[in-house]
Amino acid sequence: MKKYFQFEELGTNYKTESIAGLTTFLAMAYILFVNPATLSAAGMPEGAVFTATAVAAAVGTLTMGVLGKYPVALAPGMGLNAFFAYTVVLQYGIPWETALSGVLVSGVIFIFLSLSGLREIIINAIPGNLKLAVGAGIGLYIAFIGLSSAEIVVANEATLVGLGNLRDPNVLLTVFGLIAAVVLLIRGVKAGIFYGMILTAIVGMIFGLIPVPQGIGDIVGTVPSLAPTFGQAFINFGDIFTVEMLIVILTFLFVDFFDTAGTLVAVATQAGLVKDNKLPRAGRALLADSTATVVGAVVGTSTTTSYVESTAGVGAGGRTGFTSVVTAGLFLLALFFSPLLAIVTSAVTAPALVIVGVMMASQLKNIEWDRFEVAVPSFFIVLMMSLTYSIATGIAIGFIFYPITMIVMGKAKEIHPIMYGLFVTFILYFIFLS
Repeated sequence: MKKYFQFEELGTNYKTESIAGLTTFLAMAYILFVNPATLSAAGMPEGAVFTATAVAAAVGTLTMGVLGKYPVALAPGMGLNAFFAYTVVLQYGIPWETALSGVLVSGVIFIFLSLSGLREIIINAIPGNLKLAVGAGIGLYIAFIGLSSAEIVVANEATLVGLGNLRDPNVLLTVFGLIAAVVLLIRGVKAGIFYGMILTAIVGMIFGLIPVPQGIGDIVGTVPSLAPTFGQAFINFGDIFTVEMLIVILTFLFVDFFDTAGTLVAVATQAGLVKDNKLPRAGRALLADSTATVVGAVVGTSTTTSYVESTAGVGAGGRTGFTSVVTAGLFLLALFFSPLLAIVTSAVTAPALVIVGVMMASQLKNIEWDRFEVAVPSFFIVLMMSLTYSIATGIAIGFIFYPITMIVMGKAKEIHPIMYGLFVTFILYFIFLS
């Protein structure tokens, strides 16, 4: 085991790697409760999604650790789960079973891209500024979802949206949870989001806003059945052959593809694993990520992707894939704590959505705002995701504006043919389907 994971070469040991694995798990354990809460809005059974979340995370993280040998953990991605529930299912009216088919197809395409070497072509086709805008836009989008689900932001007839009732006990509980998480993270607590959720739940129970567990059975229980979601991705598979579903699949693929690449580079750089400006075993790592998406779709959850919270484990000393092996084992152990879903209300999960949104929005600083030809499409991507309540729409509008602004600037030759293809595709989408 030590030889396989190169403990000596990387200067690590079982104790350090195990602590790192636990640290990573705690930093991202919130997804076990936030993902079921998010996908249940699309009509998916919460218990089954909880199990699917843990299984997809365990399989993906274990594959990354053993195959890619990176201290990177995976789980259903934030932002993509919101896109799945609020845009694909609730806004487009697509059944969640068909949406799972879209996730499955995107995962299969990702596997093909990982094996074929087409990854570099696609990465180079999408301008870096637009990639950054997509990540930041998703951050603002999921923060908006968190604030609205907690009723901090509410509908307003005069201004469309407005501030909620700050005297509402549940709204105040959400505000407390947000402040608690912010304080913990600022103080350097790696698992600040998770601990913030625990503190919020405890305070909620003290004030009678959240049910108090009456015994061990309300904390530890049997693993919820996967039957309601397992294999549903195959049932409506024939319904994916529409232009609308093509846009959905491309969005799943696009976000997962670049989010994974960015996370791998960030984690590997922090761990000192990048050599000659190259990522060792990058193909294996991408294959692990894409395989996890396929597994997640089959068991019943939205796109599974690499988590930037893995940097918490690296900060604790994790350097090898054994860190991921430990994290995967903890996700399997977490399967027995599904009864805790009853105390994880929107007031508990909303702060996590907002905090993750803050982290993702940090990419805004890297966009070249002084170049108006890229500032315009980047701005529309970020803005329109939240205003239209759709990640896909934001991407589409930005990708339409990009060729226009670049051509006007006399830079038509700098635009990759793939971007022209997406320009036409998105225009046709708005004409015939939007």
